[in-house]
Amino acid sequence: MSSIKKMTYYEKMAESPIPSLILRLSVPTVISMLVTNIYNMVDTAFVGLLGTSASGAVGVVFGFMAIIQAFGFMFGQGSGSILSRSLGSKDIENASKTATTGFTCSFLFGIIFIIIGLPFLDQLVVLLGSTDTIAVYAKDYIIFILFASPFMASSLTLNNILRYEGKAALGMVGLMTGAVLNMALDPILMFGLNMGIAGAGLSTALSQLVSFLILISMFIRGKTIVKLKKENFVADVYFILNIMTTGFPSLLRQGLNSVATVLLNTQASVYGDGAVAAMSIVSRIVFFVMSVAIGIGQGFQPVSGFNYGAKKYSRLRKAYVFTFFMAELLVIIGLSIVLVNADGLIGIFRNDPEVIEIGTRALKLQMLTLLFVPITVVTEMLFQTTGYKLRASVLSALRSGIFFIPTLIILAKIRGLAGIQEAQPVAYILTFIPALVMAIIFFIKLPKVDGDIDEL
Repeated sequence: MSSIKKMTYYEKMAESPIPSLILRLSVPTVISMLVTNIYNMVDTAFVGLLGTSASGAVGVVFGFMAIIQAFGFMFGQGSGSILSRSLGSKDIENASKTATTGFTCSFLFGIIFIIIGLPFLDQLVVLLGSTDTIAVYAKDYIIFILFASPFMASSLTLNNILRYEGKAALGMVGLMTGAVLNMALDPILMFGLNMGIAGAGLSTALSQLVSFLILISMFIRGKTIVKLKKENFVADVYFILNIMTTGFPSLLRQGLNSVATVLLNTQASVYGDGAVAAMSIVSRIVFFVMSVAIGIGQGFQPVSGFNYGAKKYSRLRKAYVFTFFMAELLVIIGLSIVLVNADGLIGIFRNDPEVIEIGTRALKLQMLTLLFVPITVVTEMLFQTTGYKLRASVLSALRSGIFFIPTLIILAKIRGLAGIQEAQPVAYILTFIPALVMAIIFFIKLPKVDGDIDEL
């Protein structure tokens, strides 16, 4: 890439007005996340036609997919955070080495999932929280997810690298194509070819492969600043560990989310397949609303990492404030829409009176407390992109499991099914407090003058 293009990129990230820059970077991410989540909900709705146990199987396998995605996010966020700071200091060679190494490691970890998971399918679905009736469906679904795991993990890594480079629109093309293909294949494979839930699994696997091929083609065709080349892979333990520790908050968040999902399924299974299905559906709807706010935050990430690397601290402050208020506004709009027809939304996915009754209360409680989430998400992204790994990891752990898991266990014991419905809302509120305190301390210590270097 010519020096003119490099300078143009630098000027865009360092001088463009913050609101327009973040919106420009976040819109493709928001769109791709919405389309992906629409697919997830459409998939849930199609599977729901097979019965309540099949709906429960989707929630069970979703916990396993979260583990695969955790490694993809770890290598993607880790390499992306480092390369954005490298681009901010105009070190493109290190950015390319970081991207190549992160991508390669992500793909290899996906292969490891296949090797470990295939021999233990029966044990795996039980470990993930299946009941006897759900396990039959879960096995048919999860085997395809296993074979797709290298493409699923590395696609997330490639998408994150593109985002941190400021090329979120290219990532959107890959993710959206896969999601649209998935929605088209679901009814064809599940009902047209009578494959049932196995058709949903095969559809997901094929769409992940297509997304991977499109995303990798962006790098092969020279659409990016960083270069994925064999010679750019760094087989150095410390180099790889730096990527992994930088991305560890993402692994921790996704990993704890997976553990929390399994625990939620296990606790809900005491009350039958309907409770498992209901909580799975609620999780999908809530994450759909939350994904819009997360998408805005992901537009903030490259701006945060780049400007911190370029020592433009005033822009970092403006970017954080704008992102928080925009994310909060989008959450308010989303929860307002959902609360109006919570029971109707649950019924779309599974028209079962028991599922609707359990899901409606849980959905209303989670949506009302979703207002406490944006500051936690944006602050965690701030710490990860500026290289404060420990702070990011602590906040990620608090948000994803440290508060939720014990809350779920305690409330389920004390209040039964009602406690299971209330656990996530309580965890949202508890996490808000340390996130706010940590953000205030960070900005108090952040250098007041651009170019200064103080110890935060």
